[in-house]
Amino acid sequence: MTVKGHAALKDELKKLKSEDRPQIIAQIAEAREHGDLSENAEYHAAKERQGFIEARIKELEAKLGRAQVVDPTTLSGDKVVFGATVTFADVNTDEENTWCIVGDDEGDVKNGRIGISAPIARALIGKSVGDEVAIRTPKGVKEVEIISVEFK
Repeated sequence: MTVKGHAALKDELKKLKSEDRPQIIAQIAEAREHGDLSENAEYHAAKERQGFIEARIKELEAKLGRAQVVDPTTLSGDKVVFGATVTFADVNTDEENTWCIVGDDEGDVKNGRIGISAPIARALIGKSVGDEVAIRTPKGVKEVEIISVEFK
């Protein structure tokens, strides 16, 4: 994952542990005070939310524990690799697109970031400036030419 993606996951983990977990513990304690737990919807909802929070904490800790952090600014070259920002043009329409290839957890299509497992990213990896690439899309195969590869 990228440095930004790593920092975002660390921030989310910190928030879950320091804010969300204590809040849910307080909600469970309050719901217990209302009496009979078998028919206490607030208690069951809080316990369910606690389960989601704890599962997400474990997931984030595992991802951060095995993460390989890559700083794209330290990379160079004209070959598409993880962390590269790739500009390519449709061979038929000359329509240009720019995507930054990031970790799957960092993908954000609205901001021009696609996960490494996305079909577009998989098709572009290993290619160089000037290469023509066939990308499979839901609308069929799209032929593109790589215009530039940058590391920002």
